[in-house]
Amino acid sequence: MSGRRRAVRAGGLLSVLHGAAGLLVVASLVVVLRSGLAERPVALAFGVLMAVGELTRWSGPGLREAAPLGSAASLSYALLGEHAGHATHHGMAQVVAVVVAASLLGSVPHIARGQGPVLDHLVRRVLAVGFAAVCFQPLYNHGVFARWTGPAYALLLLALLVLTALCDAVVAAALAHSRTGWPFAPLLRDELRSVPGLGSAVAATGAVMALAVAVVGLWALPVFSVPLLLTQLSLRRYAAVRATYRQTIASLARATEIAGYTPAGHARRVAAISQAVGRDLGLTEPELTVLEYAALMHDIGQLSLVDPVPAGATAGLPPAEQRRIALLGGAVVRQSGASAQVAAVVECQADPYPEQPTAARIVRVVNAYEEKVRDAGPGGPLTALEELRLGTGGEYAPEVVEALARVLSRDCLTLPAGG
Repeated sequence: MSGRRRAVRAGGLLSVLHGAAGLLVVASLVVVLRSGLAERPVALAFGVLMAVGELTRWSGPGLREAAPLGSAASLSYALLGEHAGHATHHGMAQVVAVVVAASLLGSVPHIARGQGPVLDHLVRRVLAVGFAAVCFQPLYNHGVFARWTGPAYALLLLALLVLTALCDAVVAAALAHSRTGWPFAPLLRDELRSVPGLGSAVAATGAVMALAVAVVGLWALPVFSVPLLLTQLSLRRYAAVRATYRQTIASLARATEIAGYTPAGHARRVAAISQAVGRDLGLTEPELTVLEYAALMHDIGQLSLVDPVPAGATAGLPPAEQRRIALLGGAVVRQSGASAQVAAVVECQADPYPEQPTAARIVRVVNAYEEKVRDAGPGGPLTALEELRLGTGGEYAPEVVEALARVLSRDCLTLPAGG
């Protein structure tokens, strides 16, 4: 029942966010249709830049800000007060309308290819830009910022962009929480940690664009777009390197399956469940990466055994044998080029759980669960959980066992089959 209540609350939060964005869009379109489009060349130039930013949006993993150019252009238009020395009067409603139209136009190819959560991406963009426009446009048009000049005006824009980034982080965490059911606090913490990275580049570019267009006009847009595009290209290459590294780790982990030491898919299943448990316990993204790699390679030490353990089930071996296999596995991981953190997690698999880091505790519990539930029939998961709970006195970490139970009870998680 608790899992269902969480799902209902998450679904309600998703409806609220989508509803708020939808109401903002409808209200803005109504205002623009009634009053007409102000400063059309400016609106068209920013709209084209936003559409180009959406066209270059990357739908692959490992990048929180998928369309930095589109985001920077949207924020710049929301904070635009002058164009080539002349005051603008486009207002908050037109900002939202132009952003929505350009984002939808640029998202057409991605929608056609079925790439990425386009709706959530648009909700984030609308709410973030709407927040920035509400904070700036009405006050600017009423002359509140007339005395803010020079560095003070630039600092004002940066302060508004920082507030907008915080708002966007909250919305992004709320959307992820509603979609996955993972705890909100760790998701928000990860979003906030990503702000000083690419988020700061997006905010700085948005502020510089708004300031430059106010002085030299629309020619500033293509000039200040190039650095952000190059940054995005570099991040794509970095993410591609990380993806290749992960594939290498996954291929190395399959060596025990190919050699017949462990059942097919065992490492993959342990890694998937371990990550879900880690998210439930609030691990950060770097910690989850270490956890995933350690879970994939936790059985690699069995390659050093002369006689394979039946079905690769190391949880039932004597502690001394478990420790020997773990140390052998850590040595293999260190030679493979993986990080020392991953090797340390693998090496301490057989240590008493109070002496283990959180990642090692998770892998140990999940590995034992996967071994106990294998070929156990329909009642296998419940029986395995009960056995793990009985072992929390000294063998398994109680908080990890309970987190595993919560993960298994969620309807949103479908565990891979045991074959």
